Amino acid sequence: MEPSLYSAMATSIAEPPVVRVREDGIRILRLRGPADAEPWRAAFAGAYQAIWSEPPYDERFFPDEAEGILLRAVRLPDHVTLLAVRESGIVAGFGIAYPVQAKSDVARDIRGLLPVEDTFYFAELGVLESYRRSGLGQELVQLRLDLMDKARYHHVLLRTSASRNASYEMYLRLGFEDTGVYMEVKSRKNDGSQRTDRRLFLSRVVGKDG
Repeated sequence: MEPSLYSAMATSIAEPPVVRVREDGIRILRLRGPADAEPWRAAFAGAYQAIWSEPPYDERFFPDEAEGILLRAVRLPDHVTLLAVRESGIVAGFGIAYPVQAKSDVARDIRGLLPVEDTFYFAELGVLESYRRSGLGQELVQLRLDLMDKARYHHVLLRTSASRNASYEMYLRLGFEDTGVYMEVKSRKNDGSQRTDRRLFLSRVVGKDG
């Protein structure tokens, strides 16, 4: 049985647009704003907490913190927020992106590397362990590339673990390049301590035809 922790409550609110239905039954929804996000807050938070608690990040988020990440994203201009959901209400994965100007610490660190004004930031990507190795993560990356405003934003930036794991290899296959630039990120770990770990910036150039 799928864990109810990740399931959305039934609601009469109109469902967000479905941008893709996969052969395995997972639907990928595009959240347009807070009203679309509201029914999925708890399910998103459960998935977010589970995914980020795993290696290599081992981070601990409280439910209100995870929900806040979703609610902030859907209020930003030009955001692309995707949820991969099951019929049961399970959030199997998510992909969130928005202008890098909305992420002040990242914008500060990439000045001189990329033009801040036309850089889009792929802020969040996560897939529950039981849905990995199915191409879902790659699909959430590609859909954000397809849906972003490429007439306005010509560079895409993201951070990934400096350990160069499977995610790193996936991004290279999708045309991202290793910038060689790192950032130290402080976070709360599963044991309650505050520690820093190193993240690596990857980037890709896009355009009207990209």
